[in-house]
Amino acid sequence: MRLTKSFLIFLTIIIIPNFIYSETNSIIIDAAKIELNRTMEGLKYKELPPYYLSYYIYDSHIFNIEAEDGKIVNNDDNKSRTLDIDLRVGSYKFDNTHIVRGEAFNMGSQRNAFQLPLDDNITAIRNAIWFATDQNYKKAIESYERVLTNTTIKVQEEDTSADFTKENPYTYFENPKTVNVDKKFWEDRLRKISSILSTESWLYKNKTYMTVGLVTKYFVNSEGSEITQSEIRANVVLTASTKADDGMSLPLYKVYFAFNPDSLPDERTMLNDARELVKTLAQLRTAPIMTTYTGPAILSGEAAGVFFHEIFGHRVEGHRLKDPDNSQTFKNFLNSKILPEFLSVTFDPTIRYLNNFPVSGYYKYDDEGVLAQKINCVENGIFENFLMSRSPVEKFPESNGHGRKQAGMNAVSRQSNLIVESNRTVPVDSLKEMLREECKKQGLEYGLLFKKVEGGFTFTSRSIPNSFNVNPLIVYKVYVDKKPDEIVRGVDLIGTPLTTFSNILASGNNLETFNGICGAESGSVPVSASSPSLLVSRIEVQKKAKSQAKPPILDAP
Repeated sequence: MRLTKSFLIFLTIIIIPNFIYSETNSIIIDAAKIELNRTMEGLKYKELPPYYLSYYIYDSHIFNIEAEDGKIVNNDDNKSRTLDIDLRVGSYKFDNTHIVRGEAFNMGSQRNAFQLPLDDNITAIRNAIWFATDQNYKKAIESYERVLTNTTIKVQEEDTSADFTKENPYTYFENPKTVNVDKKFWEDRLRKISSILSTESWLYKNKTYMTVGLVTKYFVNSEGSEITQSEIRANVVLTASTKADDGMSLPLYKVYFAFNPDSLPDERTMLNDARELVKTLAQLRTAPIMTTYTGPAILSGEAAGVFFHEIFGHRVEGHRLKDPDNSQTFKNFLNSKILPEFLSVTFDPTIRYLNNFPVSGYYKYDDEGVLAQKINCVENGIFENFLMSRSPVEKFPESNGHGRKQAGMNAVSRQSNLIVESNRTVPVDSLKEMLREECKKQGLEYGLLFKKVEGGFTFTSRSIPNSFNVNPLIVYKVYVDKKPDEIVRGVDLIGTPLTTFSNILASGNNLETFNGICGAESGSVPVSASSPSLLVSRIEVQKKAKSQAKPPILDAP
């Protein structure tokens, strides 16, 4: 059985104390280019020579500070230099990466990530690249023989498109960035925040951490591309959890993301948010458990963004159209209506900010060396496009800059900055009144407001129902008789995509963004999801699974 599971979790991207990044660009690029050319020339007369070769080198410096209960519990600083190799034998039409039908989880499988020397010694770096390439070449030959055999014993494939796209080479260079972080300044701030998150005896776990990462990426391939990109990503994450008397675990979090630590919110904002988090946990631990419900609901902009990420975004990742075990939800919906005519959906990795808010799915070139591109997937309700990597599918023979991966994985088509836009909005405050009116029509006492979500997962296999599950953290009952909204706990938002799309009635005039990490076949990649608040005529929730363990017997010391 093939299962695709995706989830959004906190951004865990990274921090650097005071240092200047060494100028290693020419050494690393030169070493990679020399070995690439030497390999292609030296193996061209073999029975199965490589027709394509790329080297992707991640030069990273990671620093992390963690605090619990007002004390620093971790403070580490790591450097690494990692090599990924994509070596292909055969041809663009058919090569060693061809899908092996009948095997589970055969797309996006893990490569061997190779560690390169940290010292800027071109001979040592070349030697490591040479040895890793030799291993990859031998594995490529074995894989090619395997896919040839698989093709002869299976039925005709539904999608007969090529295994790899032909792309123009790109040349791009940017100087490796530098970053300064005041270590003591951030340690003091994290202590203050984590102290607030441990003020009550019923707060059982808390962690506040700051991470900043400086990563320079070097890419060269046999088609002539040569790309150097450098990025800084910084974030602070506040987490705390408690338990209700019935054993239900209740976590909450707050994430701040920026492209430079100096752009993170000030201390007052973080301390106030920590206090608000504790206040909400106090309400949740005594809140009533929500029963199973089917009816109208409002999704906040943040919740709607995650909602679209799960039920739409993963189904427009083009590589799934090649997988015979995938449901391929939208394959036959090109140029057809799938959403209300007032909604459009784009994916745009070329923007760093949306309405002055940083969006973490930004990049210049994807992880296959293709220029990032804005893609209009849905225009006024009509489905128009898939997200494409260099694995082509029928009617989509080229990449559109969405081949992405975690270091050590194979790139597949993945989401970037998802943006839901509406050309027919109402004031956000009006959505509640519209919700009440819809409840009256359906004879219901209340509707639901999904304020904050943690993430979710979705299933896209043909062998199981194509459903989604979004994990709400803060949910309110909104009463028809205008009683005060009531916070509730213990539900998951579930459903099937096409049915849920047809139930969207209206959108607010706001826009909220969820920055996170998405985990799927090619590992964990940073993404964002932005949307206005949405009114849905019918949504379904089910009871959340809960622990049977009682809360701690004694109070915390």
